[in-house]
Amino acid sequence: MLFLLAQHLLIYFVSHSLLTLNGPISKGAEALINIKTEIPGPKSLELLELRKKYVPKGISNSGQVFAGEAEGAVITDVDGNRYIDFATGIGVINVGHRHEKVVKAAKEQIDKYIHTSFNVIMYEPYVRLAEKLAAITPGSFPKKTMFANSGAEAVENAVKIARKYTKRTGIIALECAFHGRTLMTMTLTSKIRPYKYGFGPFAPEVYKIPSAYCYRCYFGLEYPSCDMRCLSNLERFFVAEQPADNIAALIAEPVQGEGGFIVPPPEFLPGLKQICEKYGILFVVDEIQTGFGRTGKLFACEHFGLAPDIITIAKSLAAGFPLSAVTGRAEIMDSPDPGEIGGTYGGNPVSCAAALQVIDIMQEEKLPERAARIGARIQQSLKELQEKYQVIGDVRGLGAMVAVELVKDRKTKEPAKEITGQLISECYKQGLIVLSAGIYSNVMRFLPPLIIGDDELNWALAVLEKAFEKVCGKN
Repeated sequence: MLFLLAQHLLIYFVSHSLLTLNGPISKGAEALINIKTEIPGPKSLELLELRKKYVPKGISNSGQVFAGEAEGAVITDVDGNRYIDFATGIGVINVGHRHEKVVKAAKEQIDKYIHTSFNVIMYEPYVRLAEKLAAITPGSFPKKTMFANSGAEAVENAVKIARKYTKRTGIIALECAFHGRTLMTMTLTSKIRPYKYGFGPFAPEVYKIPSAYCYRCYFGLEYPSCDMRCLSNLERFFVAEQPADNIAALIAEPVQGEGGFIVPPPEFLPGLKQICEKYGILFVVDEIQTGFGRTGKLFACEHFGLAPDIITIAKSLAAGFPLSAVTGRAEIMDSPDPGEIGGTYGGNPVSCAAALQVIDIMQEEKLPERAARIGARIQQSLKELQEKYQVIGDVRGLGAMVAVELVKDRKTKEPAKEITGQLISECYKQGLIVLSAGIYSNVMRFLPPLIIGDDELNWALAVLEKAFEKVCGKN
């Protein structure tokens, strides 16, 4: 209860700080969103035909438009329609589209060399970025970093390294987790459709435990009177399912992303880590969607006072250039021998140059602090909508990682998947790009760029309100 009260006080305080984000929308803001055609427009429809003919249907698309250009918080499609971006390429563009410092660094690096493969000819951006990550990731112990291309690759390598170091094979993940679509990461992921159905058999020795999904408690309890059953359940798991001395690592997202932006109670993650330490199990934190300022701190695990043994990073690390990282305690990261980890493109020099600028931008422009203010403003707006519309069952988030869970009935909490899809479609039509999430696909998630202007944010929230009015009607 105290934790929930503290959250409400934080939202109130931040939303009434010097940067209120509550002012009137200027006339210029009305031009931010400019829908000229039906959605999708004629050029997007033409490209859609090519997409249907040559691209597999298994690659999903949340919208039916094609990008023409993007800058800051705005995307313009090939038909000239402008949208405010509340998706940021699934949490990738935290510093905004085409930040001038990132573009400049990438161009300068391209003028020198694009690829040598670090495994063949080493280069400075790789080691400079590893040095930076050792300094800014949680934990005062010595750290080392390896680079790959995607979040899934980072998680795959974290598992390999954990198994090598501990000489154990079992891996524990949480229900509602998302870690990727490769064999190992798909196995770790906890959503059958569309990620796992028909793709078995899965990787062996991966085990699931309930997450701290308080809105839909696995045990049918309520926080805080639940006495954190989801946490004490791990000790039971070691008795009933797998012995602790067979488990190499437990991997967790500080805020579960694809699972529906599930923010755990403050004692859950530290409690898991304490149990892991008791049994010599490595604690791996997946910061792929939560990292780089998104939640109000540079890394979300800082909210919980955590210093993970291994941390996986990707998405907004390089502002859209493919890059991921595995950073961990030096002695753990050194457990694989030469050639046992790595890859041809891992740590591309252009991506590393971009990432070095992203870190500077985060610090110079105080984007984590900005994220806290943005998130407070969004939550304030969503809670006002919750009072109007019974379909909004839960409003939750941490920093600028905010979501609403939609239900057909607040008592039964029956998921409102269809209404979620209708709202997202209506937002597109009115010029706001948003995404769904959740194991029941009934969550709308909001991931605005952290450089979004006050007018842009207020206008986006006004569009969201119009979408609810259109789809759900006036209550």
